[in-house]
Amino acid sequence: MRVKTINGEKFMKYKDLEVWKKARELVSDIHSMTLEDLPKFEMYETGSQIRRSMNSVRANIVEGYGRRCYKQDFLHFLVYAESSTDETIDHLESLYEIGSLKSKEKYQSLHERLVILGKMLNNLSKKVKQEYRT
Repeated sequence: MRVKTINGEKFMKYKDLEVWKKARELVSDIHSMTLEDLPKFEMYETGSQIRRSMNSVRANIVEGYGRRCYKQDFLHFLVYAESSTDETIDHLESLYEIGSLKSKEKYQSLHERLVILGKMLNNLSKKVKQEYRT
């Protein structure tokens, strides 16, 4: 993680967070999956839902990080991000279970990466709780 120093103070941008980078990749890949792999009717139904929930993960990481001076605000947005990750997983599972997403490989890859993202968010929440105690 890159940490810049300005006038002796450490400064880092949300774009330096590994969790944000992972969410960014998944936003792009989920978006592509909904446009390339789903039937047309799903692009506007569950496809739209899964795109919005994945975008919410990324946006909540950014907003939480922007409020990092306030422990509880930061934690609330991390919880929202983790909840939206769970929602995205549920939409993905639903698309696969009903047969709209036919590629088992794509399903497994996205699912595994979303689970990892959820763990990263959980670990970041733990770190925030721990570091703000001192």
